[in-house]
Amino acid sequence: MDMTTQLKNSLISRIKDSNDMNFLKALQTIFDSSEQSLYQLSPEQNDSIIKGREEIKSGDYIENDQLISEMKEWLTKK
Repeated sequence: MDMTTQLKNSLISRIKDSNDMNFLKALQTIFDSSEQSLYQLSPEQNDSIIKGREEIKSGDYIENDQLISEMKEWLTKK
């Protein structure tokens, strides 16, 4: 039996034996939150992510070091 199966069986047994309502509610909260997305993105945010990934694939970006250099240069001109 692998470690994952052992852990699952141990947890199942402990949950079955527990009568502690606070403990069981806490577990329920953990399970509920793990089933939901950590972040709920709006359609606009999802579109922006898709667009950004497409830009990266097409090479339409600059490296971070280059951007920082350009920003420093711009700031010194102000």
